[in-house]
Amino acid sequence: MAPSATEPTSTQATESQNTLPPPHLYLPRETHFEKYLESQPDGYRKAVSQLSGNTAIVIDNGSSTTRAGWSFEESPRLNIAPIFSRYRDRKLGKTYSFVGADVYSDTNARGHMRNAFEAASGIVSNWDVMESILDYVFLKLGIDGANGSVDMPIVMTEAVANLPYSRKSMTEIIFECYSAPSLAYGIDSLFSYDYNNGKTGLVVSSSHSSTHLIPVLNSKAILSQATRLNWGGSQSAEYLLKLIRLKYPTFPGKLNSSQMEYALQDHCYLSKDYDLELSTYLDWTGLEDRDHIIQYPYTEEVVVQKSEEELARIAEKRKESGRRLQEQAAKARLEKLIRKEQELDYYRDLQRKIANESKKEVKRLLDSEDMKDEAALERTIKELDKSIRKARTKDVGGEVEEEVEEPDFSLLEVPDDQLDEAGLKQKRHQRLMKSNHEARARAKAEKEREKARVAEEKRIDEEKRENDLEGWLQERRNARAELVQKMKDRERLKADLGNRKSLASQIRMKSIANLASDTPTKKRRRGGDDDNFGANDDDWGVYRQIAVGEGSDDDEEEDFSANLKALEADLLKYDPEFTDQHTLDAQTDWTKSLVHAFLRGPRPFDHTSQQEAHQIHLNVERIRVPEVIFQPSIAGLDQAGIVEIAADILTQRLPGSGVPHEAFLQDIFLTGGNVLFQNFDERLREGLRACLPAGAPLVTRRAKDPVLDAWKGAARWAGGSAWRSAAVSREEYLEKGGEYLKEHDLGNAYS
Repeated sequence: MAPSATEPTSTQATESQNTLPPPHLYLPRETHFEKYLESQPDGYRKAVSQLSGNTAIVIDNGSSTTRAGWSFEESPRLNIAPIFSRYRDRKLGKTYSFVGADVYSDTNARGHMRNAFEAASGIVSNWDVMESILDYVFLKLGIDGANGSVDMPIVMTEAVANLPYSRKSMTEIIFECYSAPSLAYGIDSLFSYDYNNGKTGLVVSSSHSSTHLIPVLNSKAILSQATRLNWGGSQSAEYLLKLIRLKYPTFPGKLNSSQMEYALQDHCYLSKDYDLELSTYLDWTGLEDRDHIIQYPYTEEVVVQKSEEELARIAEKRKESGRRLQEQAAKARLEKLIRKEQELDYYRDLQRKIANESKKEVKRLLDSEDMKDEAALERTIKELDKSIRKARTKDVGGEVEEEVEEPDFSLLEVPDDQLDEAGLKQKRHQRLMKSNHEARARAKAEKEREKARVAEEKRIDEEKRENDLEGWLQERRNARAELVQKMKDRERLKADLGNRKSLASQIRMKSIANLASDTPTKKRRRGGDDDNFGANDDDWGVYRQIAVGEGSDDDEEEDFSANLKALEADLLKYDPEFTDQHTLDAQTDWTKSLVHAFLRGPRPFDHTSQQEAHQIHLNVERIRVPEVIFQPSIAGLDQAGIVEIAADILTQRLPGSGVPHEAFLQDIFLTGGNVLFQNFDERLREGLRACLPAGAPLVTRRAKDPVLDAWKGAARWAGGSAWRSAAVSREEYLEKGGEYLKEHDLGNAYS
């Protein structure tokens, strides 16, 4: 485990990215098919050969793992998940069944997987699956009794306060389906306590489905004072999965509960001081040690890197290609210029030629050149001359100077009856030219006025700054705050549009559906369904609403960044209280962002990297998820924590029943896979110490093997006299029914 956030580290928060070591990446672990298990008849032959009557099949029927083996062995032979799958292959006409990890060996089997236990409970709910699991257990143990019968006694664990109907169903299966000679039940945590030589104490069993606290006096459980906390390993895994999905809503990889169970085992631990450590967990100092990165599989885009010689050769090739294009363009411009000069010379010769010709000859020559009159010829010559001078100036690199001639509007003053047809046309042309000339003059004047207005505003602004600096600065601060708020609103609107459940997205989709309808509700008129969309200018605003959401306007098109930088530049120059740290760029810097530290750790995030996009960062979740068993309100569970429950049992219930509670304090026994979290025993001990009188003796201890000691305890118990008196024989079952139960110190009471 990583060191606590409250412990000092040598890493400084001001380290740059270059000084940080490469991140240590963890691979996600997941339950998978490992190997095929052969039947093991050697154990059965050994059990038959003993013929002592002390041999039994021991089954720890847990909600996470079913462990089975022989009572004379040190450990269970089978550890299988209580899951089952069956499907029929229609092509082959065969039905396939899978039990335990074998389910993960077949893709089709995964889709038909079922669990024997009710979700987040230790109660069997699917008896078809349970029967298939028992078949698998007996087959792998090598039992080949006649007609499928099991000729060995069975010892099986069950949950605290197991339902009578569930126990009855299990009893009927064992005796009716397998014809077992006898069956005995016991509570798994009490078997573990007995195996660790416990006599009097408080058993804290935190397993896969729940957590139980059972006081034990002189090796007998006081079940009337036992208490259940509905939180265990499965709930922790589901809670961690919810936190990760909330943290990375667009994560491209596959996330499931199996991966989260392994993540809990590998990365999570209980904090010694949760509130204190949580307050400093995302501090940059030491964050690279506390932040664990899980790297999921990904496919990186392969970019072919070219050598320096290849890059130089490509650059030279591009340069040569550009040089050829420039030469071709220059040659084309030169040829075009020569053609224009030739045309100009030709039209000037034509102009000189028609100067001394008759009107009829002039008309014939102009008609041959597709020109109406001499004015058209004059315009052509002027345009060619202007184009030639412009091209020559461009070639030498100078600025093009356009000659501005004073327009001639003399014909506008002449009455129409004094002009011939050509004169009337020329007059209409001058009228259009005058309108264009006046429009350009107005535009120029408007531009000058705008320029003068901006200069005047700048002068007034500078004058106000000199006369009232504080008021001027306050206006800049308010304008900056409004601009930043606009930017945040725009980003929030974009995020809302990406969420199909948001109000903005629903309004947008409603508008689209309305536009797509044959009879849209907007602008409908009585008496018909004629589509008159667009008749009102406001109709077109719906497209802006569809594009960026409700309430948007032209301000969305403004360059917010440029305006913000201008305001911040003024504040930096004249406001002594406004520093570089107050700018938006500094505030959004990832090195100062708590959100970045939470999502991506102490290193920058590359949005284009597929590797980083497929990474999950576990930081505060490492202490938050295990903490739920001490503070259930973190996960929204309306129950007291394990410390409060234990304190209530030790200080309120046991003294009230006349049983001395001092002996219980000297043996707080922890068992179950969920107590393997680092600092679990210390947190429970320190929490209880605050609830007990000063100087009260308090000892906590953990089982030798919190996971397997329940099976080992049941196996050791199976060979003793207590087992013989607690086992229900087949004859007793046939006489008294499936609800018959013999009570004993390590089992449930009849109810």
